[in-house]
Amino acid sequence: MAIYVEVGALLAAFFLLFLLIKFLKHPGLVIANSITGIIIFFVLNLFFGLGIPISVFSVGLVALGGLAGVMLVILLHFLGLGF
Repeated sequence: MAIYVEVGALLAAFFLLFLLIKFLKHPGLVIANSITGIIIFFVLNLFFGLGIPISVFSVGLVALGGLAGVMLVILLHFLGLGF
């Protein structure tokens, strides 16, 4: 079980490093991607009834990841691993 936590932490660290590098190169694109991701997350949750609770963690992940964050939150929700 501990190996899953370590692999998950490593993947999260690489994802945050990728976002940091991307943000430093093109901050406007990252902000636009974050806003688009949050809007899509709310629209999908509202109109399609996904049942994902809107919390600080889910919105924060979507804001950090943008469209990839939306897909990650939906995937984690349907797999029963979070949210």
